[in-house]
Amino acid sequence: MTIFEILLRIVLAFGIVVTFVALNALFLVWLERKVSAVIQNRLGPMEVGPLGLFQTLADALKLLGKEMITPTSVDRFVFLLAPIITFLPAPLLVSAIPIAQGIGVSDLNVGALYLMAVSNIAFIGILMAGWSSNNKYSLLGAIRAVAQNVSYEIPMLLAVLTIVLMAGSLKLSEIVKAQETIPFIVLQPVAFLIYFICSIAESNRTPFDLPEAESELVAGYHTEFTGMRFALFFLAEYTQVFVLSAIITTFFLGGWNGPLLHPIVWFFLKTYLVIFVVMWLRWTYPRLRSDQLMNFNWRVLLPLAILNLLVSTVVYRGGW
Repeated sequence: MTIFEILLRIVLAFGIVVTFVALNALFLVWLERKVSAVIQNRLGPMEVGPLGLFQTLADALKLLGKEMITPTSVDRFVFLLAPIITFLPAPLLVSAIPIAQGIGVSDLNVGALYLMAVSNIAFIGILMAGWSSNNKYSLLGAIRAVAQNVSYEIPMLLAVLTIVLMAGSLKLSEIVKAQETIPFIVLQPVAFLIYFICSIAESNRTPFDLPEAESELVAGYHTEFTGMRFALFFLAEYTQVFVLSAIITTFFLGGWNGPLLHPIVWFFLKTYLVIFVVMWLRWTYPRLRSDQLMNFNWRVLLPLAILNLLVSTVVYRGGW
């Protein structure tokens, strides 16, 4: 295989992943509008397309036509780079998740480590966005995002370690194979709960949406962004929700394992079920205060994650 063919395959794979990311984000925006409508006893989008399916497409076209304003007082280079850095991890993460045996862009030997490492790039872009905007509300939102992501990353990693310990591998397909008989959510319910809560915090979703708290920070770190720059933040957020739900499916729900239906169908059914629960929580619980957010992590989740890892090590590697 020549270098040209290798580069062509990389470009095609990246194009397919980016297309999926964009279409999936449009669908998730529509789905969230419908879920919130049902919870609030209303109809949601109904006019554009059947059941309002094309409403988010119309919104995307509107954003494409919007002027991308760059305020005069911003750090221009960092300001323009921030949306790209925030969005970049999305296709990189999607491409590393196998959706069925042998189906996926790549199945790395260190897949779990790769996912945890690349997912942390996004909040660097958020910090860049808040710092470069020269806006106190943007800066406060960025500081909150960094503090939140750094804090909740620790119990999340400890929860993942228990799964790696049980599967005996960092390869995602091997982790799924280890759940052919019993999914890890049955054997590790505490790790699942910790990871699920941390994933909501990592994606800045309610009740952990302090970086974007519109009632106090306008729109947080993306207050000064317009047009497609704003859309990139939106795409990144919804893709991160999908990726974290797909990781939960892979680590705890048995991945593509399931009877009767095709493995790909099982994978997406489980992933979108988790996404539905995440959306359900957004429209059910109020936003936490900053002190409650941090206290819950350092006083509850982190000690619980350490204890769970120690117990798992003794039980599964101690010969009990």
